[in-house]
Amino acid sequence: MFYGESTVAIDDKGRLAIPTSYREQLSALCANCLVVTYNPFERECLWLFPRPEWERMRDQVMQLTSFNAAHRDLQRKLVGAAAHVELDGNGRFVLPHTARQVAALQKQGVLLGIGSRFELWSESAQRARLEQPIDDKDISDDMRQLRF
Repeated sequence: MFYGESTVAIDDKGRLAIPTSYREQLSALCANCLVVTYNPFERECLWLFPRPEWERMRDQVMQLTSFNAAHRDLQRKLVGAAAHVELDGNGRFVLPHTARQVAALQKQGVLLGIGSRFELWSESAQRARLEQPIDDKDISDDMRQLRF
């Protein structure tokens, strides 16, 4: 399970390094093979999946009927835009150019461990999300059951 927030540098070639704290786990879990795709629900964010988790999620998405426009859009954004990447010996990989543009990633990004996947945000988008509290009207019944 991945958790935590890390600022990551993106070089001129579009390479970024996975933080060292995740590298051993990724090596064991997916032999350093990740899949990068768009977050279909939020702007300026990419999803990064270890390959086995990607395959599980991809199969679920592709089982949705293509007769529904929202299903087709989800399939396009997740599966159609997916790119397989492999970490090099320094824990780096190249982000696809289009993905960098869509997520507005420049020289730095914010990598969040979110359970079985990562989210990669532009710094400004992540800051804006953090500064925006969850509104009472958006709290679900499931959230109300949580005890902190």
